[in-house]
Amino acid sequence: MTPSSMTPTIRHPLPDDLLLAYTTGSLPEAFNLLIATHLSLCDESRATVAAFDALGGALLDSLDADADPDGEAGLEAGLQAVLRRLDRTPPEPPVRPARRHAPGIFPAPLQDHVGGDLAAVRWRPVGMGVRQAILKTGPGARARLLYIPAGAAVPDHGHHGRELTLVLQGAFSDAGGRFARGDVEVADPEVEHTPTAEPGEDCICLAATDAPLRFRGLLPRLVQPFLKI
Repeated sequence: MTPSSMTPTIRHPLPDDLLLAYTTGSLPEAFNLLIATHLSLCDESRATVAAFDALGGALLDSLDADADPDGEAGLEAGLQAVLRRLDRTPPEPPVRPARRHAPGIFPAPLQDHVGGDLAAVRWRPVGMGVRQAILKTGPGARARLLYIPAGAAVPDHGHHGRELTLVLQGAFSDAGGRFARGDVEVADPEVEHTPTAEPGEDCICLAATDAPLRFRGLLPRLVQPFLKI
């Protein structure tokens, strides 16, 4: 049985604020790629996105039918109409979008972006056995694949912005907990950590950042401009 055909147990789904931003189309492409890949693996997050889509559709319908066309007054009237509707009628359980299984490690959205599975990735060494592949995405954020050998660690680092890390194979642990296939760690400028791959299986992750990382060690800081991380 391939990893993509197994349903992982997701202990760290994406938070609602990021799923809402994904639904409204307000995120850069790198974050959208990671979230779409996560949605292929996580029933809970996919159901949340479906609920946001349904609420957005109800709001637009109410704006068309009930709203005063005058700017903020129209928006307020539409929102109140949606709330009244929800009070009157219990919402239907959201329809969960179907998952398209793809053979291999990468879920379908990532395979579509990379042009294949693991064999299509052109890895570059980062140090300490860790490898990365920077993916081509639009402005505003950067996406990369990380290959962390079993038992190895990414150098201790903090963040100047937000970093999302989705596990595709294996697992890693840090001060935030244990993250396995389908889990996403969300790190911000308050988080400093040393992700360490568990023994037994190499860890492969998809990461997206909207600002450079903040390394403590001198050597990582020296090579950081060349590695574009």
